[in-house]
Amino acid sequence: MNTFSIFLILIVIVAFLLVVVIMVQNPKGGGLSSSFGGGGTQQLGGVKKTTDFLDKSTWTLGAILVALILVSSLSIPRTGAVQDSKAFDPDAINTTADPATPAPALEDNTQDSTNQ
Repeated sequence: MNTFSIFLILIVIVAFLLVVVIMVQNPKGGGLSSSFGGGGTQQLGGVKKTTDFLDKSTWTLGAILVALILVSSLSIPRTGAVQDSKAFDPDAINTTADPATPAPALEDNTQDSTNQ
């Protein structure tokens, strides 16, 4: 297993965890803490700290995801030879045509304007 595959697996795991953490949060600020009956003023069992944890974990997982993506781009397997475009190479041959047969000559279909 190469390093790119390891980074790819880690990226998928972090992205899944990020989705789970975001889905647990309530967009209006209640989130997981509102299901425990904490109305914002009560801190029974540290419910207020739950929203802080979810907020910090969202930012942390996002930063880890960006870092993994950037580092994984360095571990992409590369070929040893540089492949240049053959569009600008005058020595490039057409591999679809048979080299033994000559190219057909272009017919001159222009009509003389004096014959009309």
